[in-house]
Amino acid sequence: MRQSRPLLGILLMLVAMVLVPILDIFAKLLSAEYSVLQVTWARFLFHTLWLILLLSVLGRKWWKLPKNPGQQFMRSMMLTFTTLTFFMSIADNPIPTALALLFVSPLVVAMIAPMWLGESFDWRRLFAVIIGFIGVLVVLQPTSAAFKPSLLWALVAGFGYAFYLMATRKLSRGGESSLATLLHTAAGGLLVLTPMMIPSWTLPTMQGWFMMAAMGFFAASGHFLIIKACEYASASQLSPFNYFEIVAATLLSYVLFDFWPDLLVWTGLLIIALSGLYITLREVQENKT
Repeated sequence: MRQSRPLLGILLMLVAMVLVPILDIFAKLLSAEYSVLQVTWARFLFHTLWLILLLSVLGRKWWKLPKNPGQQFMRSMMLTFTTLTFFMSIADNPIPTALALLFVSPLVVAMIAPMWLGESFDWRRLFAVIIGFIGVLVVLQPTSAAFKPSLLWALVAGFGYAFYLMATRKLSRGGESSLATLLHTAAGGLLVLTPMMIPSWTLPTMQGWFMMAAMGFFAASGHFLIIKACEYASASQLSPFNYFEIVAATLLSYVLFDFWPDLLVWTGLLIIALSGLYITLREVQENKT
C-alpha cells in the first residue's frame, strides 16, 4: 500500500463502480446487432489495446511474459467465462437484475476457498451463505410468469466470478504487477475468443467500432481505478462500496431503458449484499487477527 488515504481510495472505488456499469450498457446495446461472442471478443480486444497504451505511457515493458503463465491463463479463462455468460444474460434481461445475481460470488468463495486456498469456514459463514442464496431465489422468482431462463446465465457468471476472485488471490502471492496481470488477463481472453468468434463475425459499422472501443476503455479504466483504490485503502474500507455498482447500474438502466427493479428484486439484492458483506468483513477481521 502506497499510504493510508482511505477517502481517496473510496472515491476511486466509487468512480470505478460508475464506469463498470457503462461497460455493461455498451455490451447490452451491441448485443442487439452483434453476437454475444463477438461483443465479448471486442471487450477483450480493446481492453488489451487500451492497457498496452497505458503501460507504454508509463514506460512499462508490457510485452514481457508473465511469471506464472499457467495461473495467469487460468485466471484469464475465469474472467472470460464470467464476461461471456454475464453478457448472455444482460442481452435479454435488465442489467440490475442480472448484476444482483452476479453478487453471489462472495458466497461461493466462502464455500470453496477453504478447499482450494485453505481458508477458514465456520457456521456463521455457512448461515450467511444460506441466507444469501435465499436472496438469489427472491431475485430469480422462478415460479413467476416473468421468469426468464436466460437470467440463470447471470447466476452462472456469479460462480465464474467467484473462481476468478480465488484465482486472483492465489496469483497475488506470486509478486506479479497488478497492471501486468490485468493485461495478461485481457490478452488471454482475446487469444481464446478470437477463433471462436470468427464463425459469427459481423463487420461492425463505424458506430459499432466506436462503441466496442468505448466498452474496452471503460473496462480497462474501471479495473485500473480499482487497483489504484486498493493502494490507498484497505479491503475492509472498500468492500461496502463495491455494491455502489448496482446503484449506478440501476440509474443508468432507468435513464436509458426505462427500467426500475421491483420490490422483490430490491429485497433479494439487499439479502445477497448483506450476506456477502458480512462474509467479506468477517474474513478481513480474521486476517487482521
